[in-house]
Amino acid sequence: MKHGNLLTLLIVIGLVGGALFGQYALFGSMGEHPNAHWTKQAGDLILIRPLYVMIIPLVFVSVVMGMTSIGDPSKLGVVGTSTVVYYLVTMLIAVTIGAILVTTFRPGDLPADIQAKLIGDSQADLAQDETLSQNIQDAKDTGQSQLGGAWMNILRQLIPKNIIEEMGQGRTLGVIVFALLFGLAIAAGGEATRPVAVLFEGLFAAVMKLVMWVIWLTPIGVFLLVSWTVGKVGLKELVGPLSKYIVIVIMGLAIHGLVVLPAVLYLCTRRNPFRYLWQMRRALMTAFGTDSSAATLPVTIESAEGPGGCSKRAANFVLPLGATVNMDGTALYEAVAVVFLFQLWGIDLSFGELVIVVITATLAAVGAAGIPSAGTVTMLIVILAVNSGLRGQGMAEEDLLPEYAIGVIIGVDRIVDMCRTTVNVWGDAVGAKIISRLAPDEPPGKTA
Repeated sequence: MKHGNLLTLLIVIGLVGGALFGQYALFGSMGEHPNAHWTKQAGDLILIRPLYVMIIPLVFVSVVMGMTSIGDPSKLGVVGTSTVVYYLVTMLIAVTIGAILVTTFRPGDLPADIQAKLIGDSQADLAQDETLSQNIQDAKDTGQSQLGGAWMNILRQLIPKNIIEEMGQGRTLGVIVFALLFGLAIAAGGEATRPVAVLFEGLFAAVMKLVMWVIWLTPIGVFLLVSWTVGKVGLKELVGPLSKYIVIVIMGLAIHGLVVLPAVLYLCTRRNPFRYLWQMRRALMTAFGTDSSAATLPVTIESAEGPGGCSKRAANFVLPLGATVNMDGTALYEAVAVVFLFQLWGIDLSFGELVIVVITATLAAVGAAGIPSAGTVTMLIVILAVNSGLRGQGMAEEDLLPEYAIGVIIGVDRIVDMCRTTVNVWGDAVGAKIISRLAPDEPPGKTA
């Protein structure tokens, strides 16, 4: 058996085995602090932390190398513009799909007794999650929950004051911008900076060798993390009172991931999109298990350049940027979740308010970090933007959607997050394949 197929089989065994172990051995035994359970701690140590330690070196080196290999500034302009257009269009399509589904099927129209229980439990559930409560409070205090504040948050990340601090804090957007400019400077330097370009090629090869070593830890890490997820949530939540909401989110993600993105890929490349989906299977399964597009980035780049057949130029430019700003699944989820919560509280949104949801969900998704449950925090941007519009129409403060409403969906968020992260990574991979046509690798023996 080839190494790639063996690794795929082991990851599948880890996913299935983890779900069964979590449900039948761990569920109901995690106590008051499930985040401290040994499966979560072991999964973090074995897989998440090794992957995270690779993110900043990989992003910086790969983006610099991508810029130096593209070389021609005019070609870089075409590649960059095409990438950004692809990101925005696919995210807007995703969030529109979510808004249409949630307004059509109305998962928030539940029986009165179930509605009352969910609303009554939501504040208590939120209070138990101290980290999320603090993040929400910080967002409100700093003004990042308002639309204009969200724009400023993104702009501040784009223009950092200290690149070393950005690297230390793990904020990749500023690192990408600096790497883009640094790589462009190397490319523009000609022969004088050619040794630096060669150095980065060697650094990239070394980093990818480290990545391959870490990838072989994926089956064990996925087993532990899926065990923790199922043990914490329980499979019964899938058929509980929130099942309709979960089904709507997963339905939207399936439509976007299995219909829209393959159609876009076929129209742009005339290649079989499902063959490419299979080639990217290791990255997608890792995304599902780790629940983080950023942590999956090393695997995504390896899969795209290897089995996926993407050019190194495209993969090294599109994928690091996509893991930071291209969040199709997150945008769709936020639209569904916000409208669902307004429905649950008996607040009907007009077409104008749905437009606000579409715009702010797209913006919030761009600003969401590629870490587990980041979308839940940025969802506050969408809620407060809609509340602001309702307030302007004269709605009383006590009739608006309260922030603690997020607590309703916290219990099942991990399951939904795993699915939307997979779509996020698939969207990045599709972008890399499309941009490979605009930025193919040079034949051996030639330079850019």
